Amino acid sequence: MRIEFLFPGKTKNDYLAAGIEDFCGRLKRHAEIEVRILKDVKPAAKPDSMIKREEGALLLARLQPKTFLIVLDPGGRDYSSEKLAACLGQWRDRGVNHLTVVVGGALGLGNQVLARADLVLSLSKMTFTHEMARLLIVEQLYRAFNILTGTGYHK
Repeated sequence: MRIEFLFPGKTKNDYLAAGIEDFCGRLKRHAEIEVRILKDVKPAAKPDSMIKREEGALLLARLQPKTFLIVLDPGGRDYSSEKLAACLGQWRDRGVNHLTVVVGGALGLGNQVLARADLVLSLSKMTFTHEMARLLIVEQLYRAFNILTGTGYHK
């Protein structure tokens, strides 16, 4: 399976960037991993809705045509780690060989990205920065693979 992460803008906090890199390295034992950093849409006195639309257009333009798209959004489904692992196993068994995970910028994702998603996922009812969300989803996918393979990582 190939997993591609699309992130608008670089992860500015070094400790989060290091964590993302660490878990992406661990994930490589289970899947082919690619992290693609897209150019930030600069605010330049634009309304939030316009920024989200522009960022959404950039994200959608980068998607592979037949990818299974997972996006993070506070209004998404609230899965346990075990449920995410079960879904990952089902996707794999159904022949899904390319996943794309999108974490939006500070303003979240536009409606056009949410509409394209195969799964809209919420990490928590709590609010996290978009940079923390990047680390959390990479770690949760690593955890999901470990649940599927029965290693001791998940306790």
